[in-house]
Amino acid sequence: MSIESVSLKHHNTFALPVNAAHLVLADRIELMLKVWQQTQKRQMPLPLLVLGEGSNVLFLEDFAGTVMVNQLKGIDIREELDTWHLHVGSGENWHDLVCHTLQVGIAGLENLALIPGLVGSAPIQNIGAYGIELKNVCEYVDLLDLFTGAIDRIPVAECGFGYRESIFKHQFQTGHIIVGLGLCLSKKWRPMLEYGDLTKLDPVTVTTSQIFDSVCAMRRSKLPDPREIGNAGSFFKNPLVNAEKSASLISQYPGMPHYPQADGQVKLAAGWLIDQCELKGYRVGGAAVHRHQALVLVNADNATSQDVVALARHVRNTVASRFDVWLEPEVRFIGVMGELNAVEVLS
Repeated sequence: MSIESVSLKHHNTFALPVNAAHLVLADRIELMLKVWQQTQKRQMPLPLLVLGEGSNVLFLEDFAGTVMVNQLKGIDIREELDTWHLHVGSGENWHDLVCHTLQVGIAGLENLALIPGLVGSAPIQNIGAYGIELKNVCEYVDLLDLFTGAIDRIPVAECGFGYRESIFKHQFQTGHIIVGLGLCLSKKWRPMLEYGDLTKLDPVTVTTSQIFDSVCAMRRSKLPDPREIGNAGSFFKNPLVNAEKSASLISQYPGMPHYPQADGQVKLAAGWLIDQCELKGYRVGGAAVHRHQALVLVNADNATSQDVVALARHVRNTVASRFDVWLEPEVRFIGVMGELNAVEVLS
């Protein structure tokens, strides 16, 4: 299904008033290839943006090309002696997948409940929450090469997964579409209870349902529902600093949350840094820092893209001025011809 010159207000969770020259709802790989070929036939090829639910994007302006909404469905489950293997279509809703696995008795995704977006977006950002990242459960990613029509299976070891990082954000950013995701979940379930209210649960008696319910409660208490107020969830990544920088900050701010990493770096809490700058409720035009969660920027009153950018720049500069730590956006910035470097936009 193709729609000409359409508003994207209902295709981005910021609910920003931007348009695309074309919109296609793609539920078949053949249609994805056809749309790509059509964009390339022109003397000046039009850009193509593959979109899920628009939950992690900031449109800076109208998009000059075709927005293709991924609607590839399907969940296949294969059981082995010690593991469950899932192959999931990239157009499936991520939270619905988590619910489905728990309903059929498969554990391992409960910490990742209520993360917005589609399955196809999960590898791009290497989504993670409450001690689990996608890389911990991913087996492979199926990648459609739009130039050749081939589907390449990328094993997890070659996905370049890091903190909110993957090869899909870089060398496969254009000309490729994630069409499927392979997950491997162990039957020897071990609960992850190291963060937030999960630490209050008894590791001996805890159930997947209890973890799921606790994660959902924590996320709902912190993150506003985009159906009620436009937002893209956590706007900034939690910054990583070296041990020396971390020690210096902790000496000044003994209560500062900090999480040592395996590589020797230390992860800081971006929301805490913003909160210490007393920016909750701060507004630029119609955009604001959420009053209950400093890490979330919201469309409080008919915000424009420029309002959100100006607000994000102010937050970033204020945190850097106080802590000498530069925050990087987690949200993808989309310009008239495609994705832009978010840090460069804010610099």
